[in-house]
Amino acid sequence: MILNAGMYDVPGGHVATIVTHLEMTTPTMPAQLPFPDGITATSQDVDPVTYRAIFRSVGGPWLWTSRLLLDDAALAKLLDDPLNEIWVLRQDGTDIGLIELDFSKPQECELVLFGMVPTATGQGLGGPMMALAQSRAFARKIRLFTVHTCHLDDPRALAFYQRMGFNPVKRAVEVFADPRLTGTHDPAIAPHIPCLK
Repeated sequence: MILNAGMYDVPGGHVATIVTHLEMTTPTMPAQLPFPDGITATSQDVDPVTYRAIFRSVGGPWLWTSRLLLDDAALAKLLDDPLNEIWVLRQDGTDIGLIELDFSKPQECELVLFGMVPTATGQGLGGPMMALAQSRAFARKIRLFTVHTCHLDDPRALAFYQRMGFNPVKRAVEVFADPRLTGTHDPAIAPHIPCLK
C-alpha cells in the first residue's frame, strides 16, 4: 500500500515508531570475542516468570512489549521450542543482558531480542554479544540473518547493527497501544517517550 506523503495523526493512547529491518548473509565477526571479566553468557531454559523479569529489565526503557502480551502457556511453549534459542548475560549472579534467536523459518534466523540493562551499557558487551549471536545463528547453516530495530530503541542501536555488518533493507511504521496505559508497563517507565492519552 502506498500512502500519500504527509503527516498522519496517531490515535490517542497509541505510540508510533519507525522500524528498520536489516539483514546479513554471512558472518562478519570472529566466532568468539571474550566478555569482560565477571560477565558470563549462558544458554539455558528459563521459566516464564524469570524470562519476563529479564525482558522487563532489558526492554522496559524502550517499551519492549511483545513477550509481555503472551500468557503463561503461550510463553512457556515459545521458551521450550527447540527453534528458539535464549542466552542470558550475568554479572555477579545478576541478569544483565538477553539474546534471543528464532530459527522457525527454514534457513533463516531472526535476532528477536538483543539488549542489556541500562547500567550495563558502556562496558564493552555489545561486540562479544553480537559475536555470540552471529556464531550461534550461522552454526545452523542459515542463508539469512535478520534483525529489526525502531526509533524507540536505544538511539545507538541502528548504527550498532550496521557496524556489526547488517544492511538495512526495509522501513515500516508500527502503531501500537501504549503499554503504559494498558497496564503492561509501569506508567513511569520510558519518560523520554511522551505518554499521550
